[in-house]
Amino acid sequence: MTSPFSEPRTIEWTGTAVKIIDQTILPGRLRYLELSSAEETADAIRTMKVRGAPAIGVVAALGVALSVRGRGGSSATESDAAKRALDAIELLRSTRPTAVNLAWALERMRGVVGKTKRSRTGGLKEALLSEALSIMEEDKRLCRRIGENGARLLRDGSTVLTHCNAGALATAGMGTALAVIYVAVSQGKKIRVIADETRPLLQGARLTAWELVAREIDVTVVCDSAAAWLMKQGKVDCVLVGADRVARNGDVANKIGSYSLAIVAKEHGIPFYVACPYSTIDESLPDGSSIPVEERGEEEIRLVAGKKVVPDKARVYNPAFDIVPHDYVAAIVTDRDVTTPPFEGKLGIAGG
Repeated sequence: MTSPFSEPRTIEWTGTAVKIIDQTILPGRLRYLELSSAEETADAIRTMKVRGAPAIGVVAALGVALSVRGRGGSSATESDAAKRALDAIELLRSTRPTAVNLAWALERMRGVVGKTKRSRTGGLKEALLSEALSIMEEDKRLCRRIGENGARLLRDGSTVLTHCNAGALATAGMGTALAVIYVAVSQGKKIRVIADETRPLLQGARLTAWELVAREIDVTVVCDSAAAWLMKQGKVDCVLVGADRVARNGDVANKIGSYSLAIVAKEHGIPFYVACPYSTIDESLPDGSSIPVEERGEEEIRLVAGKKVVPDKARVYNPAFDIVPHDYVAAIVTDRDVTTPPFEGKLGIAGG
């Protein structure tokens, strides 16, 4: 049996490039891409070849490191490299607005630029790479802690409903929400998973199911609109999702459809759990009303497998995320602990 901890290598540093899995073509084909510049990195994030809040933070940090490697001659100064790094930070920041991990990682990289003294470019190059690799290794550790903390919420025999993908494909490690399942399974618990397909890009059907099948974990894919009926029938014990941003009061931004799941779960007395690393907690926001919600292109809804499904004259609205109010959330699992309501004042950033 495949070990629950044998996650795919979603993100790797090769020494000269960032190697990622192209998530747009899974599960039909497993293809790796090598990104060799900040521009290629930004495009990969924007087009969702790499996605998941922790993963895009890690890849963006490595993209900043790429921006100063192999550039300039012997006369290049630290200020030249610093400008390139700062330009890369702004480029990468613009790719996905909702996931706070992206801004968090880029601010760490900006801090390195600010602290590095003027000298030859080698000093800043190595400092940026060191910080980016530290962010990646930290994410791996945090994922494991999230899994260990959250596993105690799952009983032997539990059926868990998931939405979107919050597994190894969404992080540098074993995932966030799926890490909870992986650790529970490693403890000998029998866990069944129901994966919402997650329209319009089918991250649940394509990615979550792919991960779980690879680990021989029982998974059933359902269309998004089936979730309420399954809850009504008593076939769901809990809902477990990741997060792209969590406000100070516990309001949660996650993949579109999460809010409706939370409402239905509460109606049926089913706990709605959120799993995320500390870098997803945005203490600057008192509540979810200020979380920016990304709107994506119409083609994601107009086309399914390259086939037109929406008339040309019909308008399309494609928000990528919604906001789950904190009073629908039964617990937030982080690398630090499992936090239950009230969340205010209890979600503060913990060291990695």
